[in-house]
Amino acid sequence: MIDEEKQLEETQETTTSSMDTSEAGDSMPAGAGDADAAVSVSDAPTDEHVLSMEEFLATPDEESDKAGAEPSEGIPGVSSAELSALQQEIESLKVQLERRSSDYMRLAADFENFRKRTSKEREELDDRVKCNTVIELLPVVDNFERARSQIKPQTDAEMAIHKSYQGVYKQLVDGLKRLGVSPMRAEGQEFDPNLHEAVMREATHEFPEGTVIEELMRGYVLGDRILRHAMVKVAVAPDDASPSDTPPSES
Repeated sequence: MIDEEKQLEETQETTTSSMDTSEAGDSMPAGAGDADAAVSVSDAPTDEHVLSMEEFLATPDEESDKAGAEPSEGIPGVSSAELSALQQEIESLKVQLERRSSDYMRLAADFENFRKRTSKEREELDDRVKCNTVIELLPVVDNFERARSQIKPQTDAEMAIHKSYQGVYKQLVDGLKRLGVSPMRAEGQEFDPNLHEAVMREATHEFPEGTVIEELMRGYVLGDRILRHAMVKVAVAPDDASPSDTPPSES
């Protein structure tokens, strides 16, 4: 009797556990075990999706082919009108630059010519002032030279005075040399009307005709400028000689 009761209890427990298992299985979502298979089947792309993806992938290549075949001439974000306006502005600036460069070159050339002209005028003015000053001093030089040739000191006191004014004469001559003044050496030279002024003629066989045989007043030059012509005596042939104190006729 006891064995039958135990067997009945075991049978009931077995039945209860099987029922719990079936209820637990019923409470789980349908198809939970086949979730991966369900997802792969439901998410599998259709033919329509495959075609659209191919079109999507093919579109950039086609656009790139078009871009390679027909390169864009514009600038991204800039319209053709704006680009044309910019090009016109660039051309206008180029023209202005060329005009300004031409004006600058012309102005530089004018300034260089002005600089050279003013420099030359300044040099000429300096030469004129220098010449006028030296010309005023030449008679003083002549007087010193006459005194040296005519005065013969006899005593020590006279010799001291003679040396004193000859020292002044030397200083004056040295100053004229520093200014570029140089005396002419006319004696023995052929008469040159550009340098000499013939005030006397002398018939002689000692010198060829037209030779300066004596310098009566020394001439001076400053560079290539004639400060004073030398007054000279010119030799002539005896047959054509005139009185020695008669100046030659001017042609």
